[in-house]
Amino acid sequence: MPYGEKNKEQLIEYSVKAFNFFEKQNVKAVIMACNTTSAVVYEELKDKFDFRLYPLIQTVTKTIKDMPVSRIGVFATPATVNSHAYKNNLPNKEVKEIACPTWVKIVESNSQNTTLADTEIKEHLTDMLKFKPDKIILGCTHYPYLTEQLSKYAPKDIFINPSEIYVKAICEDLKSKNLLNPKTAKGLDKFFVSSEPENFIISGKMFYDVQNCILLRD
Repeated sequence: MPYGEKNKEQLIEYSVKAFNFFEKQNVKAVIMACNTTSAVVYEELKDKFDFRLYPLIQTVTKTIKDMPVSRIGVFATPATVNSHAYKNNLPNKEVKEIACPTWVKIVESNSQNTTLADTEIKEHLTDMLKFKPDKIILGCTHYPYLTEQLSKYAPKDIFINPSEIYVKAICEDLKSKNLLNPKTAKGLDKFFVSSEPENFIISGKMFYDVQNCILLRD
């Protein structure tokens, strides 16, 4: 962590290890819920595994390109910005991409309400608003957790949380391929982390009920 500061070779290495693990679990699909890996490694790995692979950026931009707006701002990690993945996948829009290298750490440390974090968030947003965007994509999985802070300085509806578009597109595709489980099926949520599972339980409370979590070590 954070992925947004890793080079291409490192990102490919991490992704291959994760995908090999998923393949051993006989999964039917893998969601690349990371803008950085979608931007940097998807094209390299998309045809090397048997499961369906859903890259975040390439999936959501199919919907965003049809929105009735012309100017799109993107807040993302340095790796995503340097790849110009959003700009390349939105050729019919005018796109401005700004890297926010500290934002992931702000969310991970749950320090978004501090004066220092607020200053950094406001600084990037002020720079973006000079572009006069119609919409601003929060182009990192962590960034939607900063929506309340961002909304102090710009209308809340200007921000796009890609995950909302992403989930809908994945569901529609799985349904079209007859890969959805029946609604009566009972599932079990399992989270596998590469290190520091205790910290994952703490940070995981931001987005998931982990009160009854059972921690197993490999």
